[in-house]
Amino acid sequence: MSHVSHVSHGSHGSAAARPSVLTTARRAALVGATALTAALALAGPASAHAEVEADTPRALATGVTLTFVSEAESDSAGFTELRVVLPEGISPGDVSLDDAPEGWKLTAAGNGYTVAGPALRPGVDAEHSIKVKQLPNARELVFKTVETYSDGEISRWIELPTGGKEPEQPAPVLKLKAAAAGAASLAPSPSASTTTSASASANASADVTRSPTPSAVRADGDDGGGMPAGAVVGGVAAVVVAVGGGAWWLAGRRRRSTAAQS
Repeated sequence: MSHVSHVSHGSHGSAAARPSVLTTARRAALVGATALTAALALAGPASAHAEVEADTPRALATGVTLTFVSEAESDSAGFTELRVVLPEGISPGDVSLDDAPEGWKLTAAGNGYTVAGPALRPGVDAEHSIKVKQLPNARELVFKTVETYSDGEISRWIELPTGGKEPEQPAPVLKLKAAAAGAASLAPSPSASTTTSASASANASADVTRSPTPSAVRADGDDGGGMPAGAVVGGVAAVVVAVGGGAWWLAGRRRRSTAAQS
């Protein structure tokens, strides 16, 4: 009877031990998943965007207010200037500043305009609105945007989808509804002065075609502080391996110590 009781006790002991092993495995998996999530979060900041909205997104609409939002990418520098290239059908003379950060002014350029002023605080999005005389008769409008930060960093949101692939730094695009019945094009406004247009146009073209910027490098995996995303993930993996190796070495040392004492 004693023997049966002993066997039964041993059986219950094994059953009780099994959930403990499974629980340990689950905890280890949870810790690994948490570490991976943290590593991915540290790999880079959330992707910023430059966007545009309209209060009347309709072709040939008049007196339309366009609002632009440039999301901040830098934690150490603020926006000082935004250069916007206007789409065909909207001239700089058709645009006036409606709202902008305090102290910011609009300056017409040959193929668009610049709105600039005192540097915003790091991490603060730049939002401004313009009043447009009339939108052109089109299905969508592209507003290529070049952003400048107080530390000289430049972000260029000027890319368009190619081959069905979404670009890393897409230009702001405004989709328009069909023109209302009876809508017609207004007479074009006079353009900016020849002197201003010539110099501003050259500068705007240079901004749009210049080589990739530090912000483009961050989009490819840099964390913004000079450390690639792969290095961060690799560092976390190395810590996990080191901790696991240390635990194995400590367990082996205890077993050897126990054997020596017996």
